[in-house]
Amino acid sequence: MDHFNLTEDERDLARMVRDFADQVVAPQAYEADRTKTLPMDVVAQMGELGLFGLPFPEEYGGQGGDYFALCLAIEALGRVDQSIAITLEAGVSLGAMPVFRFGTEAQKQELLPDLLAGTALAGFGLTEPEAGSDAGATRTTAKLDGAEWVINGSKQFITNSGTDITRFVTVTAVTGESGGRKEISTIIVPSGTPGFTVEPGYDKVGWHASDTHPLTFQDARVPEANLLGERGRGFANFLHILDEGRIAIAALSTGAAEGCLEAAVDYAQKRTVFGDALSTRQGIQFLLARMQLRVHNARLAWHHAARLRDAGKPFKTEAAIAKLTASDAAMDNARDATQVFGGNGFMNEYPVARHYRDSKILEIGEGTNEVQLLVIARALGVA
Repeated sequence: MDHFNLTEDERDLARMVRDFADQVVAPQAYEADRTKTLPMDVVAQMGELGLFGLPFPEEYGGQGGDYFALCLAIEALGRVDQSIAITLEAGVSLGAMPVFRFGTEAQKQELLPDLLAGTALAGFGLTEPEAGSDAGATRTTAKLDGAEWVINGSKQFITNSGTDITRFVTVTAVTGESGGRKEISTIIVPSGTPGFTVEPGYDKVGWHASDTHPLTFQDARVPEANLLGERGRGFANFLHILDEGRIAIAALSTGAAEGCLEAAVDYAQKRTVFGDALSTRQGIQFLLARMQLRVHNARLAWHHAARLRDAGKPFKTEAAIAKLTASDAAMDNARDATQVFGGNGFMNEYPVARHYRDSKILEIGEGTNEVQLLVIARALGVA
């Protein structure tokens, strides 16, 4: 753990979550991955530690911290178990943050306390079968019928949408047209709403212990007051939420890259080949050095973006750079660590095998890396 310019409180937080990750999360990670089960006891302990409330004011039950603090925790968890790290990241960035940013005071008072305590989770229903990177192609509709929204459509790849403590999902839906363009709004749909179905979970390549489901809506009715934010501002609001989320994904990716590096260094020092430690081979030394370089650059990138965000300064481009840099680092380090482990790296009992499977989605989720390149190019004025 080589963080830069941290306050004493930030160092204490990073150390605390790292210890929790090593002592509580890591020992159960293989079994949770094998059985494709989110360990709710671990989620509960994360709630007791205050991790879900880190970047929120105390008046709603938060810890009074900032986004940087949240990212420190996510990185520490991502080092040992990406499924647990993404549960926290999505629970905060995609579950609670939209309510805090755009909700009415009544919505905040009703929903935030349990979300920030980790006793409830919420999903973020944006992606659809025909609307991934092109989120503006949303087809799910919500029409007012008296004092109720009637919702029809489907969503896919929705994290934290089907756990026993999932309280609601926030969905983007077309609520009309304005100037020939779709009017997209966001609506809170409580779990158990008639017509709202959480379909069986996916058979995924990685993130096996993360809860991920497709959702369907067939004449699902919710009160008009469940509109989250201003009508017609749903798409713009969630673009801002995704910008923040990209910093958190960068932090998670940095943790994964560091976890791969630590495992590879340890294995190379212990593994004997032709009478010498594997780490004495210059080829391995150079490979490990490049892995360290990636971790260093990834951490610098997300630190910069998070500090800008917390200072109230523009951070969209820096968030894209951080997400691109760190997710590439995670994938590259996972591949190299697996190579260091040789045949053992192909065995799921070793953490590097899990990181190898898990890390690919980091280059896809919350904005593909191609989208990040487009964001950066636009900032340069060439796209």
